[in-house]
Amino acid sequence: MPIDSLRKFIEQYVSLNQGDWQTVSSHFKLTLYPKGSTILESGKICDHLAFLEKGLLRFFIWKEGVDSTKFFTVAPYLFTSQRSFNTRRPATETIEALEDCHIWQIHFDDHKRLLKLPVYNELAQKITQEVQFFTENILFELQNQTAEQRYNNLLSNRPELLQRVQLKHLASYLGVTQQSLSRIRKNI
Repeated sequence: MPIDSLRKFIEQYVSLNQGDWQTVSSHFKLTLYPKGSTILESGKICDHLAFLEKGLLRFFIWKEGVDSTKFFTVAPYLFTSQRSFNTRRPATETIEALEDCHIWQIHFDDHKRLLKLPVYNELAQKITQEVQFFTENILFELQNQTAEQRYNNLLSNRPELLQRVQLKHLASYLGVTQQSLSRIRKNI
């Protein structure tokens, strides 16, 4: 099965020759997850780095008996439970498919071996920096913006989420009740 979308994604960050591409792509295996599937369960060790070719994911944690959305990943993008994957400790978050997903996965051991390949190592560093930037931005917004400001950011920067994500998950992500989110949406 072709994985041209993975190559196209990688080449946004690094240049791949055919030999490097064959080496990298040979380690990725396709898994299909139907909507509602759990890709990683909290408390389990994350064994895969994955490329979301198609679909939408939600990362969430359980907090006082309620799930609290950390963020969403929209295809095409790489994802993992970074802390669990790198430290080999149980994940604190759960990753679920909000839509049917096509996911290309590489096992931790293969990923570690591929890090010896300079182009793959460069890719890993660039993606890690990008994810760190996204995480810092989310933290900044949580600490410095109101829910209404964060909703406006979503409206401006990620409007597709507003159409594809259930209201309860958006409210959880913004840290408000569904009723408060309805009021925010009504006021805009």
